[in-house]
Amino acid sequence: MPQLDRRQFLAGSTAALAVALLPTTSANAQAAASHGLSAFGDLKYPAGFTRFDYVNPDAPKGGVLSRTVSSWMTNQNPTTFNSLNVWILKGDGAAGVERTFATLMVRAEDEPDAVYGLAAETVEVSPDRLTYRFRLRPGIVFHDGSPITAEDVAWSFMTLKQKGHPTIAATIADMVAAEADGTDVVVVRFAPERSRDIHLAVAGLPIFSKAWYAGRDFAASTLEPPLGSGPYRIGSFEQGRFIELIRVANWWGKDLPVSVGHHNFDVLRIDFYRDHNVSFEAFTAGNYLFREEFSSRIWSTQYNFPALADGRVRREVIEDHTPSGAQGWFINLRRPKFADRRIREALSYAFDFEAVNATVMYGLRQRTHSFFQNSDMMAEGLPSPEELALLEPHRGRLDPDVFGKPWSPPVSDGSGSDRRLLREADRLFREAGLTRKDGKLVLPTGEPFTIEFLDDGPTLEPHTSGFIQNLARLGVSATMRHVDAAQYRARVEDFDFDLTSNRFALGATPGEAAKLYWNSAAARTPGSRNLSGISDPVVDALVDRMLRAATRAELTTVCRALDRVLRAGRYWVPHWHTPANWFAYWDVYAHPAAKARYARGIETWWLDPAKAARLGKGLRG
Repeated sequence: MPQLDRRQFLAGSTAALAVALLPTTSANAQAAASHGLSAFGDLKYPAGFTRFDYVNPDAPKGGVLSRTVSSWMTNQNPTTFNSLNVWILKGDGAAGVERTFATLMVRAEDEPDAVYGLAAETVEVSPDRLTYRFRLRPGIVFHDGSPITAEDVAWSFMTLKQKGHPTIAATIADMVAAEADGTDVVVVRFAPERSRDIHLAVAGLPIFSKAWYAGRDFAASTLEPPLGSGPYRIGSFEQGRFIELIRVANWWGKDLPVSVGHHNFDVLRIDFYRDHNVSFEAFTAGNYLFREEFSSRIWSTQYNFPALADGRVRREVIEDHTPSGAQGWFINLRRPKFADRRIREALSYAFDFEAVNATVMYGLRQRTHSFFQNSDMMAEGLPSPEELALLEPHRGRLDPDVFGKPWSPPVSDGSGSDRRLLREADRLFREAGLTRKDGKLVLPTGEPFTIEFLDDGPTLEPHTSGFIQNLARLGVSATMRHVDAAQYRARVEDFDFDLTSNRFALGATPGEAAKLYWNSAAARTPGSRNLSGISDPVVDALVDRMLRAATRAELTTVCRALDRVLRAGRYWVPHWHTPANWFAYWDVYAHPAAKARYARGIETWWLDPAKAARLGKGLRG
């Protein structure tokens, strides 16, 4: 949640937290103030830079960008909302609210992980890299005009650690303290064994007003608009239907180098739809003006309406260079029936991707193999000597597959029911101790082997129906269960499912957020992203090593080794991906000629006044 349909977790929820560290300093070095940070010390933009290269500095301000939800984070729900507090576990948060808060630093989207100052003008790092001193810019204020102080920042960070959504709290667990040193310096201290980027994950956290929350419960789900600090504020909204974010015209950060060419729309309107067909029809009628398409069927067959034919609506395919990540049906190992790896592998033999791609997705998708798909962190071929050096100490606890070519899902004959693959699935089931009784598979415990695919809508039903039929041929009683969005989120957060579909990507420089998806502690934490319940000391060790990689080359090697171990675990039935973004929009928008390598680029679009006047759309009022 993109290249799945909807469940695209914000490169948002993790990307906003995935910031990095300064170059290593020697033990005797003096701390020097820096304008930016990166994972391995390299910065494209020098001190005093005026803007990012991928923006239009002359982009006009004004108009409305109206769209549906295509990415989300924390407790946000893509189909509805009942809360404006998106920083806690409770409630269904409104997508987009994060734009109303400033952070200490923001990403440069044409670099893998570099960040530059927003609320923080500079940062100094102690020689042991355990203490960071962020100096705030003068004149920064909340939307009510009250000053943003170091005390506000420190309170925000500590509150998120203590009361924030589990994904945030886990990410900054090794932040020991955040303290104010006067009104304009925030001192952040970290535990000695902190990972490579945790200290700068903090730099991507929102800044709240301590005074505003003095009489309010931070952990409460609420529809009261919070006091913000960012480029937008909450405007009108209707619970579960739409929310409008209004650009703060006199925002203190609007002319900073990191903001030039961004925040070009006066209004960001997000509409919520529970039904995807209704959502598409609303777009064709011009009820909202920008759509990111995730359905191959719709993209291939339904973009034939009059507004597209006469040029009022445009389509663009924009290449995506970011890691596609992991999308698939995640198997819940917390349920004993999935404990045997052979059972999990057999499920992959029952899913005929080639048939689904041809008949349902019009040949537009590519099969996903890796947790690091579409990146050089994906394992391929035999392990390199550097990978073997990481894996050999754990050989006794690893499957032999890890030391060969990485496991990939089988390739079918495209018939939808490849007998060769079904025979292999049957063999694996029998090896795992399953037997047949009246044509049905029975677990070694004597219970019938049943599977429920949990989802919050019918979007993946055409992709899953053939899978279910093949499982039935093997003797597995499989069903697909659709529940409403709120119940779906509650069940997933409580790990109350057999299989569920999802997607996540960790960005070009995987960081602390990786623990949320793979570490043993996350497997036991309700609301975590470790959907499969992976609890493996080797995975834990490799994740820790990944977070402490000293160079990008070392990081890449560790990720490849980790990919081999994860793929050997058969924790999922991989889906598909497309290394491109599919955009459709009413022809009132414009964008820079070149997109930043590591972003969709929508953040730098603007409204073309002449086009908007001609179509009578996108203009306020």
